[in-house]
Amino acid sequence: MKKCTVIYNPISGRGQTEKEVPLIRDGVETLGFTCNIKRTERPSHAVDLTKEACEENTDLLVIVGGDGTFNECLNGIFLTDKRPLVGYVPAGTSCDIARTLGISKKITKSLDTIREGFSADMDIVRTNQGYFTYVAALGNYVDISFKTPDDKKDRLGYLAYVLTGVKRFFRIRKIRMKIDDGQESIEGTYSLVLVVNSRHVAGFKIIDAPVLDDGRIDLVTYRHIPFLNNILYGLSFLFDPASLPGIRRQTVKKARILSEDSHRWTLDGEKGAIGLLDFEVEKQALRILISGKRRNLFPNQSLRKEW
Repeated sequence: MKKCTVIYNPISGRGQTEKEVPLIRDGVETLGFTCNIKRTERPSHAVDLTKEACEENTDLLVIVGGDGTFNECLNGIFLTDKRPLVGYVPAGTSCDIARTLGISKKITKSLDTIREGFSADMDIVRTNQGYFTYVAALGNYVDISFKTPDDKKDRLGYLAYVLTGVKRFFRIRKIRMKIDDGQESIEGTYSLVLVVNSRHVAGFKIIDAPVLDDGRIDLVTYRHIPFLNNILYGLSFLFDPASLPGIRRQTVKKARILSEDSHRWTLDGEKGAIGLLDFEVEKQALRILISGKRRNLFPNQSLRKEW
């Protein structure tokens, strides 16, 4: 029988995830897998558990948790030369990766996506700070996911992020940056930079129709424009960012972004380092189960049917 490893974060999903593990295990076993359950116990534990599972030649890795748990598992996979098929049961506050891939936050429906068995090879991004799946960001509001206390997330869900964001509304900082994508080098004062391969970031639609398998990623930069920054953020969620003043959207394979600010980068919503971000897209490097309704995000391949 093929082997499956389920890695779950017990504090995600307002603490309800633990109760759903037997349902997830049963759903996977109906597909003919033996199932090994691993529970995270500390920050970054999922990295170690995933590395261990890959080294044990697991065939299917099912990630249960939010974007942060998914990011840790991604980094664990790329510590080895093993590449298991990945399934995702989203159980976090925002779950932007799941939104993009058409995976429901309802346990039964996300299990249906796994049972349907449609897979695609998705781009991921390697950086000097680790790997990310859908976004690296620097600037205003981007630290909300890890600045919002966990107890507030558990009680209020997505509203907790909104309340934290409101406190930042009148404190838009200037960030001096230099950006070099190998073709040109620009520098200036910005309020926000997004390196994004997703329809959604923090629940907001950023890119209407991203392409997730072309070896390229969107780089969206927001110039700092006094008194207009928040307005431009809001408009960019409704319209193509490139059509708005001070906002530039381009697709790149790799780039170097150097910041002179003390702001930290976030990678998939998790706390990163200060200063330099070197990144390069690794084309179609992650084999993942997705909703068949999202085949349009993978125009350079045909979806596989795993079972």
